[in-house]
Parts: sequence; structure tokens; C-alpha cells
Amino acid sequence: MPGGKWGAFGIIMFIIFLLGFFIDWIGILFIIIPIISPLVEPLGFDPLWFAMMVCVNLQTSFMTPPFAPGIFFLRGTASPDLGLSMAEIIRGVIPFIILVLVGVVLLVIFPEIILWLPGKMIK
Repeated sequence: MPGGKWGAFGIIMFIIFLLGFFIDWIGILFIIIPIISPLVEPLGFDPLWFAMMVCVNLQTSFMTPPFAPGIFFLRGTASPDLGLSMAEIIRGVIPFIILVLVGVVLLVIFPEIILWLPGKMIK
């Protein structure tokens, strides 16, 4: 795989991100996880860390257009009196998407953020 284990990780996360545009999270988990889970340990990743990265990635993809189920849920809960358009909601979600992407980068750089508490529980 070009790029080694991080190249494989990036490609897997990109595919999951793209699938999150169009498929519900349960469908993605049932389709993709059985395919990629045997690859996690041979690539040298902690399975718990990898699973959490998949979850955060799915959460991010649900907030980004074109399908953006998170935005449609928000649109449905907003009062019609507010007169919010989809464009306004999408502009309002962009800072949250950026924050989640910063969080993903931090989780990749510092996997201890995810693994610290489970490590304390196992001891």
C-alpha cells in the first residue's frame, strides 16, 4: 500500500467518510467493518483506537453535504418561525466540522487521548 500503514488508514477513513454521505451508519458498520477489521492489527493499530476513529469519522461525514443527515435533522427541529434556509444551516455547521477535524488530527497524533482511560480500567 502506498504510504504504508498511514496511507491505508487514510484511504479507509476517506472511503468511510464518502459512504457516510449516502448510507446510514448501521449500513456502513455492517458492510465496511467486517472487511477492514482483519486489517487493523496487522497494520499495527490498536483496535479500540481504530474503532473510535471510525466513529468520529462517521460523525463528521453526517454533518457534511451533499446528504448531511445531521443537517436535515437540525432543519426538522428548527422552528419554522425562524425562517432558516439550508444554506444558513450549512454555514452554521462549518465551524463544528472544522472542530471535529481538528479533534481527528489530535486523536491521530495523540492516540493516548482515546486509550488512556481503557488502559487504566484494564490494569
